[in-house]
Amino acid sequence: MKLHDLRPDSGANKKRKRVGRGISAGQGKTAGRGTKGQNARSGGGVPPYFEGGQLPLVRRLPFKRGFTNIFRVEYQEVNVDVLEDRFDAGVEITPQVLADARLVRDAEKPVVIMGRGELSKKLTVKAHRFTKSALEKIEKAGGTTELLELEFTGARATVKLLRKDQIEALRAEREQQSE
Repeated sequence: MKLHDLRPDSGANKKRKRVGRGISAGQGKTAGRGTKGQNARSGGGVPPYFEGGQLPLVRRLPFKRGFTNIFRVEYQEVNVDVLEDRFDAGVEITPQVLADARLVRDAEKPVVIMGRGELSKKLTVKAHRFTKSALEKIEKAGGTTELLELEFTGARATVKLLRKDQIEALRAEREQQSE
């Protein structure tokens, strides 16, 4: 067999139907589109999901396509065993220290300390949230925990109808109180 002997299977290649080419062709005049109406026009027709003005199914069933909670707080997770491996006893651990150690991506985003593993070192840990087991393990090892306050940012600030200058004023006020 040579290259010039190759042929497609019979029936694989079919000539396209040329509609609107006269009555003898069988698809003349209206070209199979019927008479008049939106679907008879060029560029006419409705999207497959259109229900004639009735509220479409996809809008009637919002629970089927999910829901986005704009108040969701995404925490960056750090486990107790990681603190045991990476830090020496007596160190103060803050979100910035964790970011510098590449244990969290962003020091500005909230951090949660989780309770996986064991802890034997005395550490001072500052985070936005602690699990019960993590609190127990840190305190059992003789360390201390400090709960950091969450900042108003993004959707939370928008819904609370706070402008950027108001948010900055709140931050400044908090910093003054903490000093």
